[in-house]
Amino acid sequence: MGRHAERVVTDPAAIRRLEALVGVLPTNGHVALTLENGDVCDGFVSERPNVQLFLDPDGNEGINGVVRLERPDEPDWSRFVWLDQVARIEHFDSTLGSES
Repeated sequence: MGRHAERVVTDPAAIRRLEALVGVLPTNGHVALTLENGDVCDGFVSERPNVQLFLDPDGNEGINGVVRLERPDEPDWSRFVWLDQVARIEHFDSTLGSES
């Protein structure tokens, strides 16, 4: 990913929320992510995401992160999801619980 994001967060509470999401998206975890727009995507987390600095379209610096989902049964399928767009996480195979 580049250094640019559609949206970045700067509010400390919003940054803590993104950091908390990272903590419940383990490598190889099978999850369904419900996005703020209502879309749902499911797959396996290819690698635990992290938050980092990005620039928004106006050049403002802030925090965001990306999680990459993959499906072992569809080798050519992957989806990148911005952490700030995640509204809900459902875990299918994790000791982290059934949702967060």
